[in-house]
Amino acid sequence: MFATAEFWILACLVAFFAILGYFKVHRTLAATLDKRAADIAAELDEARRLREEAQQLLASYQRKQREAMKEAEDIVAQAKVEAEQLAKETRANMEIQVERRTKLAEDKIAQAETQALNDVRATAAEVAVGAARRVIAAKVDAGKDAEFVEKSISELTSKLH
Repeated sequence: MFATAEFWILACLVAFFAILGYFKVHRTLAATLDKRAADIAAELDEARRLREEAQQLLASYQRKQREAMKEAEDIVAQAKVEAEQLAKETRANMEIQVERRTKLAEDKIAQAETQALNDVRATAAEVAVGAARRVIAAKVDAGKDAEFVEKSISELTSKLH
């Protein structure tokens, strides 16, 4: 029984485990494994915490992005409203300005017509006075009648103007 190889292998194995037990290797091995398990658990907890923090940051940035997009849309809408209002005001101002210029042009035309009519009347009066003077001068004596003619012509000129 002691001469077989299996016996000595078994004896060596038992002795090996006895030596390991004597030096408390199993406790050291268990402590190392427990420490390793605790480290892994701590890393998992840290990973969960970081993941939750990342999700919170992501949600925060998504919320900020939505708010920024809404604000940009509001700004664009406000700009459109202001542009439409400015266009309305500009059209109204242009219409008023066109009306003023049209009125001014019409007034200038009316004034020019009046001036032209007055000029024509004055010229006609001067021509009539000159013609009357020549006709009367040819028919009247040079004496008293000339004074009468001059007086009449002066009155006629003042009445026509």
